[in-house]
Amino acid sequence: MGTQRAGSKVQLNQPAPDFALPDLNGQMVRLSDFRGRQHVVLVFNRGFT
Repeated sequence: MGTQRAGSKVQLNQPAPDFALPDLNGQMVRLSDFRGRQHVVLVFNRGFT
């Protein structure tokens, strides 16, 4: 994985840095696992506060 710090900005028109997070079963999933696949990104905000 890259050495990007949390909160650092992704450059426009550049690939996002790879990262890993646990899924609902505790298995680590990497962003690169989805490379070449079609997918949808959902973002849920807590509100406009």
